Amino acid sequence: MTTIGSMDELEALYGPTVEAATVKEIDHVSDAYARLIAASPFVALATSGPEGLDCSPRGDAGAVVRIETPRRLALPDRRGNNRIDSLRNILRDPRVALLFLIPGSGTTLRVNGQASISVDKELLASFAVDGKAPRSVILVDVERVYFQCARAIVRSRLWEAETRRDPADLPTPGEILSELSETRVGGASYDAAWPERARKTLW
Repeated sequence: MTTIGSMDELEALYGPTVEAATVKEIDHVSDAYARLIAASPFVALATSGPEGLDCSPRGDAGAVVRIETPRRLALPDRRGNNRIDSLRNILRDPRVALLFLIPGSGTTLRVNGQASISVDKELLASFAVDGKAPRSVILVDVERVYFQCARAIVRSRLWEAETRRDPADLPTPGEILSELSETRVGGASYDAAWPERARKTLW
């Protein structure tokens, strides 16, 4: 197998970076970038820790992230499975990366920065839904912001109805759990209980 072994080889293979790919990168949330963040109900949160890397999906009703200032973002840690992999990583390595998706749009937005975990009562209360506040809020001090061109979304046809898969053709969480646990957990009963379980624990 032939692999790239140096930066010179890599740069020779891909050639120079065009100006449009660099001028779009800034160290704060501009007005245009703020509009993209406000339109995004979903973000992938990437973190790093001693055990390795983690990438966690985060979604919310409306904007998934709040812009506190042009240099600070706030992401509520909504209910989940309590693995808290992202939070464990942030405590030991504050570097994070965010990738925002906007339904129907080919443009994505990337934010890199340093994160901390806040349990400020007023901040938590400001994110409450149906009277339920998150247990913590991830604060991201922005270092780099830039949009990503639409090629990946266009190639994948992500938002096109024709590319949607029928869930019946895919393994369910209950089936996966049952297989991996040798039927100790999961199964059809797990899947059947999911809608009600999600309704009670969404926020």
